[in-house]
Amino acid sequence: MTSVHQLLHDRFGFSHFRGVQEQVVARALEGHHTLAVMPTGAGKSLCYQLPALARHGTAIVISPLIALMQDQVRSAESFGINAAALTSASEDPRAIRDALRDGKLDLLYVAPERATTEGFSRLLQEADIALFAIDEAHCVSEWGHDFRPDYRLLLPLLDQHREVPRLALTATADKRTRADILVQLGIGADGLIVAGFDRPNIRYHVRPRDGAARQVGALMKDQPGPGIVYVPSRNAAEKLAEQLDAPGRRVLPYHAGLEPKVRSRNQSAFVASEEMVMAATIAFGMGIDKPDVRFVAHAGVSKSIEAYYQETGRAGRDGDPAEAWLFWGADDFARARRRIETEVEPERRPQERERLNMLAAFVEAATCRRAILLRHFGEEPPERCGNCDNCLEPPATIDVTTVAQKLLSAAFRTEMRFGVAHLEAVLGGNDNEKVRQFGHDRLSVFGIMDAEELALVKPVARSLLARDALRADEYGGLSFGPGAKPILKGEQSLVIAVPPKRVRRKRGQADYPHDPLFEALRDWRRERAKEQGVPPYVIFHDSTLREVAARKPASLSELSTIEGIGDTKLERHGESLLDAIARAKEVEDAPAA
Repeated sequence: MTSVHQLLHDRFGFSHFRGVQEQVVARALEGHHTLAVMPTGAGKSLCYQLPALARHGTAIVISPLIALMQDQVRSAESFGINAAALTSASEDPRAIRDALRDGKLDLLYVAPERATTEGFSRLLQEADIALFAIDEAHCVSEWGHDFRPDYRLLLPLLDQHREVPRLALTATADKRTRADILVQLGIGADGLIVAGFDRPNIRYHVRPRDGAARQVGALMKDQPGPGIVYVPSRNAAEKLAEQLDAPGRRVLPYHAGLEPKVRSRNQSAFVASEEMVMAATIAFGMGIDKPDVRFVAHAGVSKSIEAYYQETGRAGRDGDPAEAWLFWGADDFARARRRIETEVEPERRPQERERLNMLAAFVEAATCRRAILLRHFGEEPPERCGNCDNCLEPPATIDVTTVAQKLLSAAFRTEMRFGVAHLEAVLGGNDNEKVRQFGHDRLSVFGIMDAEELALVKPVARSLLARDALRADEYGGLSFGPGAKPILKGEQSLVIAVPPKRVRRKRGQADYPHDPLFEALRDWRRERAKEQGVPPYVIFHDSTLREVAARKPASLSELSTIEGIGDTKLERHGESLLDAIARAKEVEDAPAA
């Protein structure tokens, strides 16, 4: 074995491990099975890349998506790691299989569907295997938010190579899911390492949806850099992209209904861009290993709180400031609850309802957003994080129990088949044709609200739907959910937050002082990436360029001491980078005309 600390410095350019990386790597090198739960951006890939280099043989990496594998291969190769992906998109699968047999690969990526075939099992019998890494390991658990049945078939393959250490990795797994992963992958309880779930560089914001295109457009004006906007449908992705696409700030759609060539082209453009925004369904994201995404916005709620956590975790993987925005409406929760009742297996429905209720508590909260997320995953965070909307601008709260009781009463007395607009008309005493048609002008609830209460009907309805006190059918008709009775009987109060209306300050790269040298180095990186046909972040991350700009190294030796510049990158880019620094300094030092 090679010294891992030497490898860490020479190959990856890092002087020390982060978080639990060293603990995870040490277990792999000692031949132990491990489940590592680490937040996105904590360096999970390095936890199997280093052992792959230090141990004899090839590390087999089980990964769920072709696009993700391709991205990981490209990143590994930038560090001088011999990597390949055996997929349906591989140009020469026979050459990849031969390279595996001949011991010429450090990493081989493969999907679980292929890994569980007899042919692949026979192939591994002819190879020297250093490690099995199971990425996105929450997919193995039926309690996970992104269950993939093929992951559950991996254990026989792993047990054929009992002497080979297995390393399962995920960013998203609650206590129950973690326990299931251990069982399904044959990992002992002593092999569990939980690094924590906090992403302190991400700032969380939640707002009621009030014109998604306008709200996302305002966010794009404030927030430079690449972004992802998640929308609930294919049509919404197309429409939002069309509304927001503009010269200099492209916005392209991504969803499963696009032609494969178009989908692939749009994804490639996003990966390579430093400013582009993708309007996408949840089909997009897991296959993206892009570290410089500056914001993730949701124009509707996710399927669960775990899904939301994972999707927002695609922002700021490089550690720089990033933002997560959620624009939600009452109909989001109505759709989500219908999906659970119609699409989820009966035995899993209670768990899915619980997760959705946690997400409702998150969007409704007047307290720290981060604390709610972390408590869901079993942590005990401080009461305030200082980096979410509720901590930075604590919202006013208002007790709306009486308004909620009146609204619920109106829903009951109109036979629970009308929407919010009609109930608002009844409660406000609006003697319109529809109200008269159904005789609702003669109900005891007709006209019982004053103007101040009527102004609260929509936010109260939104809150009741989120809490499952009201449920909406596919036509918008409102009926009672299990949370209605305690509010009606006065056993439970309803308090809602009043969102702040102040204009927020610009964030993102504006958080750093303007540095002409840093901007010049980003221009150099952009040209270098174009020449080599790779995304700019594969050359160097912004954090590395920022340190270069601050220290202004004048030699390869000085350059090698900067975090993120290992031997391979120094050899490939060092001289060119030094030239770029020198040219930028000449421009800076030149006398003004």
